[in-house]
Amino acid sequence: MKVREYAAMLEPVCRKADEVDESLYEEYGVKRGLRDKNGKGVLTGVTNISKIVSSKMVDGKEVHCDGELWYRGYNVIDMVKDFGFKRFGFEEVSYLLLFGELPTEEELKEFKAMLGSLRTLPTNFTRDVIMKAPSHDIMNSMTKSVLTLSAYDDNVSDLSISNVLAQCLRLISEFPMLAAYGYCAYNHYERDESMYIHFPDPKIGTAENVLRLLRPNKEYTTLEAQVLDAALVLHAEHGGGNNSTFTTRVVSSAGSDTYSVMAAALSSLKGPKHGGANLKVMQMMEDIRAHVPDHKDKDRLKDYLAKIVDKQAFDRMGLIYGMGHAIYSISDPRARVFRKFVEKLAVEKHLEEEFELYAEIEKMAPEIIAEKRKIYKGVSANVDFYSGFVYNMLGIPTELYTPIFAIARIVGWSAHRIEELINVDKIIRPAYRSIMVERRFQPYEERTAARD
Repeated sequence: MKVREYAAMLEPVCRKADEVDESLYEEYGVKRGLRDKNGKGVLTGVTNISKIVSSKMVDGKEVHCDGELWYRGYNVIDMVKDFGFKRFGFEEVSYLLLFGELPTEEELKEFKAMLGSLRTLPTNFTRDVIMKAPSHDIMNSMTKSVLTLSAYDDNVSDLSISNVLAQCLRLISEFPMLAAYGYCAYNHYERDESMYIHFPDPKIGTAENVLRLLRPNKEYTTLEAQVLDAALVLHAEHGGGNNSTFTTRVVSSAGSDTYSVMAAALSSLKGPKHGGANLKVMQMMEDIRAHVPDHKDKDRLKDYLAKIVDKQAFDRMGLIYGMGHAIYSISDPRARVFRKFVEKLAVEKHLEEEFELYAEIEKMAPEIIAEKRKIYKGVSANVDFYSGFVYNMLGIPTELYTPIFAIARIVGWSAHRIEELINVDKIIRPAYRSIMVERRFQPYEERTAARD
């Protein structure tokens, strides 16, 4: 008997042993998913790295407001508007998240030079690690690579802040290569496409290098790089309470090394409920285009969106992907500021009609969801609604959508790892209420005889 057959045969036994009565969660006051019944997260720590705002107190009452995202005391929208289409901002924001202050011109120059000097992998690493056993799951490929990199670090278990910071800076610089080379290996060995491995340019930033590594001719437009840079800035950090950042904190609290921590964070991010959401948006949009060929037919579009919510269309999960957020209600600030970048890139790519379809769904979806669902807060487009569209316009393969997220978010993970190590000396250990019924143990001979 094969293991899959064995597992399928015993699945009912496994389910019977592990299923829990739904009512017990409420009876014991258990916050499933570390959230209360209104979706508000359980307070598990404090942070000075970032902040999410979705409501404000007005005359003693909590009132929902347009979402806000703050990095180290600065409103992200203000920073992105300042970068605009004038300069790249990801390295500037990375410095801010890691060191708590916006860099001076000289500090930024030195920081960029350091990251550039670290954009290299150990000798033959690409050949011996990344190209062997290539996978269509690039997140798994990156995780394997990160864990293997620990073997090249003589100070892998040194938890001094200077050493951890050095490890984080190295991984921040290496992530674009781990993602791009992992995809190139898969594309060649599994898809029989041409192989090309480009070296990064130490004189340019992360966004430009990502496009350089992925394009066969290494070429890209300034606007393409600026839009990707904005996406990286907006994905770099998000409040500390998200799943992958909490994973970073949990594993860091155990005293584990940086490579193990980042591998755990990658494993957490890859799920469709976290980092893979933009791919679901793209799949949904493809389905909508197939069933509503005339994008300007608003009535038909509205009817089909209603069918999606009623679990009669697409994947029958009842979700309009890219709509709604665990915290934001009226609006996601990342989506608001990113929309202008998306629109400008759509014009350059001659995809204005496609952008109009996204814009129309963004307008219709909250109304349809509100009509058909009992919701405790507003629903609006989140950043994932547009990010997949952007990656598609940039020619980035779908296999790299979540890895691009990781390339940005490792900065936030690094900041939270360091903050955890500096301030907390306790392992994170949540409690679970046991509902196990004690039973008398039957010796092997006794229970065997009873069954005979």
